[in-house]
Formats: sequence, C-alpha cells, structure tokens
Amino acid sequence: MQQAEHCLTVGATLGEGPIWVDDALWFVDIKQQRIYRHDPAAGTLDHWAAPEMVGWVVPAARGGFVAGLKSGPHHFDPATGGFARLADVDAHLPANRLNDACVDGQGRIWFGTMDNDEAALSGRLFRWAAGRVEPTSADVVCITNGPAISPDDSILYHVDTLGKVILAHPMLADGTLGPATEFARFGDADGHPDGAICDAEGGVWVGFFGGWAARRYAPDGTMTDEVRFPVSNITKIALGGPDGRTAYATTARQGLSEGQLAEQVQAGDIFTFRVTVPAKPLHRAQI
Repeated sequence: MQQAEHCLTVGATLGEGPIWVDDALWFVDIKQQRIYRHDPAAGTLDHWAAPEMVGWVVPAARGGFVAGLKSGPHHFDPATGGFARLADVDAHLPANRLNDACVDGQGRIWFGTMDNDEAALSGRLFRWAAGRVEPTSADVVCITNGPAISPDDSILYHVDTLGKVILAHPMLADGTLGPATEFARFGDADGHPDGAICDAEGGVWVGFFGGWAARRYAPDGTMTDEVRFPVSNITKIALGGPDGRTAYATTARQGLSEGQLAEQVQAGDIFTFRVTVPAKPLHRAQI
C-alpha cells in the first residue's frame, strides 16, 4: 500500500478539479471561489478570484479555460482574470451549483450539478456540445461526481457520491448514453467516492471523501491500487508531470471539526504519488 506525500500547502476549504495542462497543475477551491495554477518546476503557486463558487476548469481549444461557475460555464482568461458567461444552468434551482467535469475526445464537456447544501435530489449530469448545454439520461442524484470517460470514449463513469456507487454508461459517438450498470459500490468504512478520472489503460482513479485514500479500479471493477493519505478528505486525482505518471490529489477541510483539523494540519493541501499507468491524452473543450 502506497503513501501519498505532501506536495503543496493550500489549506483549501474544498479543493477540487485538479487537471494537468501545459506543464502545470490547475485546480480550484470551490468554497473560497479561487482558481489555482501550480508550476512544480518553478515552484510557483498563482491564483485568481472567481465571481461565484467554481467547481472546475478545463482547457479550451480557443485558449484559456472553461470554468464551471455556480450559475453555469464561463470562459476564463488567466491573462486578464476575466470571466465571460457561456450558458446558464439550473437557473430555476438557485441552491444548485456545478461540481465536477471532464472533456471527451470530441471536445464535449460533461459536467454535473448538485445541491450546495448536499440535501436535495437535484443533481444532474449535463453535456456541453456545439454551444448547447443539454441534460443527459443519467438519474437525478444529490451529489454528482466524476464524470470520467474511458480513453476510447466508449464508457462514461458517473459517481453518485451519497449513494456510494460508481455507474458505467455505454457512450455512443453522438454522445448518447446507454443504460447504466454498476461499476463499483462502497461501504461505510470506505468513505464517499468523490472525483474520478480515467488513465491511459481505462483504469478509474477515485478519491474518497472521509476515506483517507484514493484507489484505482481496472475496467472490470477490480481494485488494483490503493494510496493512503494523512488527511481524510480526498476529493480528486490528476495525472501529470513530464511522463504523465505523477499523481496530484486535492483535499478538503470542509466538514472537519476543530479537533480533527488540529490532527489533520495538512487538510486542504495538495498531495502527490507515483503511478505505473500514465495519464490519457488531454482533450480541450471545443468552444
């Protein structure tokens, strides 16, 4: 069993959405409304203030990023720090926010919504394609996570965090999702499955909120790797570095008592470990 190493002091309330883009690690602190960029080679950490809670950033083909703000996707330009609205999502559900996302090989963005109070069954999985945001056929849940997409774009993994299950949807070339099958289910001792990604062999890495661990599952659902952390709330993994085999994990302070925070002084920081299977190719959103 591998142990993660401390990499970067951030103290994020709810660190999330790590992604390796152009030799740097990008991630967000949802609750503090910040976007971060860490350059490991230079040892720098830059950040930008977002106008709303921000669940994720993904690189855009036209340059800059698409940022998942509370109200919907925005184009984010790091050079100016500016945000431009691209679409509204769940305007009729003011308690909802965007939570997690990924980009497929055709440049479509797949993202989920959730009740910010983590109580109502109001979270849905959406697809952004050709400038339009459309809900998918995936079931409504309280907290959506992932999604993660296999390297050949044939499977979409959707995490129901409070249901403690990862579902696998077959995905057609036009973005249609087939009926879900259960990929993995977890017990109370595991914590809650959080953000998920796929690696170059189709393995699924998932962080466990309250579980002190991140795990990799082979495409057949067999657990192949487990990495333990000195903090409990592991939110998501990104694979990067020069060879795509360095993992970076975001973590969170949210939900921890004063006593727990005193014991987990590195909660909310970035951790790292090495993996055998590298990252799959980076895709940029077609906007």
